[in-house]
Amino acid sequence: MSQEWVTRPERSNVWTIRLMVWFALTFGRRASRVLLYPISIYFIIFSAQARAASRKYLDRALGHRSTLRDGFRHCFFFASTILDRVFLLNNQISLFDVRARGEELFREIEAKGRGCLLIGAHMGSFEVIHALSRDHGHPRTSIAMYEENARKLNAVLHSINPQHNRPVIPLGKIDSMLRIQEALQRGEYIGILADRTISGKKMLACDFLGGQIHLPITPFRLAVILNCPVVFMLGIYQGGNRYDVNFEYLADPQQPTPLDRDFAIRQAAQQFATRLEHYCRVAPYNWFNFYDVWK
Repeated sequence: MSQEWVTRPERSNVWTIRLMVWFALTFGRRASRVLLYPISIYFIIFSAQARAASRKYLDRALGHRSTLRDGFRHCFFFASTILDRVFLLNNQISLFDVRARGEELFREIEAKGRGCLLIGAHMGSFEVIHALSRDHGHPRTSIAMYEENARKLNAVLHSINPQHNRPVIPLGKIDSMLRIQEALQRGEYIGILADRTISGKKMLACDFLGGQIHLPITPFRLAVILNCPVVFMLGIYQGGNRYDVNFEYLADPQQPTPLDRDFAIRQAAQQFATRLEHYCRVAPYNWFNFYDVWK
């Protein structure tokens, strides 16, 4: 079955995005945030599918029936992180109050001269994690990903500061695994978002927010087969200019036996789903999966 996040058309206009970027860089973050209110209202009114999926998710994450105000806040948080990408890509991390927890994990990993697999989700901001990594001089980070349906937005944002664009390793290619393995052997970090599946790819059913969702098997298979440290990462937007960046070990990096491999992959996937559920309850307006994942 074709996944909705792949097939749904991108609701973006290149010239509108370019105008927003120009306005943000010319007049600053405070003035730009005023525009997020009409933009959020527009999407609530005209994106019926996204609105329905948001409501279904928020009902589960909040533990009660969500209101229109909750839906607006969900959309506003998403728009805020998109706007903040403009400034983060433009070397303006000083505009933000970024508080990191768990960075000591990387000192342990780097001391052993190893690479690291960073597994995250479409939650909060990956860009703030990347900016923090640059600011602290961490090793080169690439992102392993399938092509998504936000090419217009990403193309405009990446043009802001091309030298800070994340190197991409496309998944689903013959040499994908080899390129990831070589990068890890060089002591680099590989980031991958593991909360969306696409048509034709193997999936794993995991318990999540009182139901079951299907997660892609690829990130967790990589974690087990490549026998490298696996860190769960999230850059949670807390409102205003504050982000809380969290890192924690996701899985035991010890190599399982072949007989245990399938079990280890399922265990890693469920552990990811459990930690994601925890953060969805703690920061419910940060999970930007505006799709019905319980279908």
